[in-house]
Amino acid sequence: MNILITGAKGMVGTALVNNLENIRSKKDKTHPKLNIGEIYKYDIDSTLEELDAYCQKADFVFHLAGVNRPENPDDFMKGNFDFACILLNTLKKHNNKAAIMFSSSMQAALSGRFANSEYGYSKKAGEELFFSYAEETNTKIAIYRFPNLMGHSRPKYNSAVSTFCWAIANDEPYTVNDPSTELELLYIDDLVEGMLDLLEGKEFHCEFNGTETVITENGNYCCVPAIHKASLGEIVNLLEQFRRQSTTLMMPKMPDGSFAKKLYSLYLTYLPAAKFKYALKMNIDDRGSFTELVHTEDCGQISVSISRPGKIKGQHWHNSKWELFVVVAGHGLVQERNINTGEIAEFEVSGDRIEAIHMIPGWTHNIINLSKTENLVTVMICNEVFSKAHPDTFSEPV
Repeated sequence: MNILITGAKGMVGTALVNNLENIRSKKDKTHPKLNIGEIYKYDIDSTLEELDAYCQKADFVFHLAGVNRPENPDDFMKGNFDFACILLNTLKKHNNKAAIMFSSSMQAALSGRFANSEYGYSKKAGEELFFSYAEETNTKIAIYRFPNLMGHSRPKYNSAVSTFCWAIANDEPYTVNDPSTELELLYIDDLVEGMLDLLEGKEFHCEFNGTETVITENGNYCCVPAIHKASLGEIVNLLEQFRRQSTTLMMPKMPDGSFAKKLYSLYLTYLPAAKFKYALKMNIDDRGSFTELVHTEDCGQISVSISRPGKIKGQHWHNSKWELFVVVAGHGLVQERNINTGEIAEFEVSGDRIEAIHMIPGWTHNIINLSKTENLVTVMICNEVFSKAHPDTFSEPV
């Protein structure tokens, strides 16, 4: 399957091209039904001769090209509607009935605050053009009205989320005019996945009630259902938590598929290289060191312990707190004793054989470095972040 992508250098086009190339090269095996041939990338620096050649050979067209911030409002129609005419006429010239995906916008609904939007008007005109083309040529057309797209794009341009990510990641000032303003947002990975599904013949249909998306079985439009709603205040609050993470170590809750998880991935793409690395506090004594790595709101913390040769650490027990010890380097011995029954359990551990050992509530425990020359390195997972107000840690030798 040869694929033509207009607007190939834009945010969506770049992400789509990258993922199509992964599938073509078999780096991505999640879409085994797709057989990607040539990927024709058309953008503002391409020529009409190139477009002509692409339109002759393409089996599927993703029409993503368009303008959204021209200096002259008249350029909305020129960039969005006029080029769509050129594309469709070129396909007709070669009698190419390749299926087409057309990226429209929620603003094409022309209601509410978008009623006088030149951008929305040009997108609506484009939709009508593609519907007419489909009827005339009996070609499959999939028109998507996108909400606000959330991906790595130029800040201070077309995306408030990108602007906030950039500003907070780079410690730049920013302004939130109305924190209660709510956005409908579609994450770039979800969008690309929906476009790949479309290539495989899987699509979601919808209609619109004003600018609200309503999923239907046979709507005139297509959509990606993974849309998130978040207020500007919620977005900025999350981003500020992300900024503080390198000092607080606290990761906000980020369940699979959540808006927070996607926003954090996007935020990281705006970090300057100087912030890729950050220091952690090492608590050092004659036994070695103990360093907390990550805190979480609901799953405790992860730490790393380095024990010097011959040293012993631990010698304490907990009422309810539990831990997992995972030795990743060195040679050691973990000992545990039930403080009520006196039962003892011992486990020899080594970085040559990675194993996890439970530190059970009510069992005092330690870890001993058996080596005379090498450090013992242990990753420690605890079900709660350490609290000085309620440490639940009581000294007692095994």
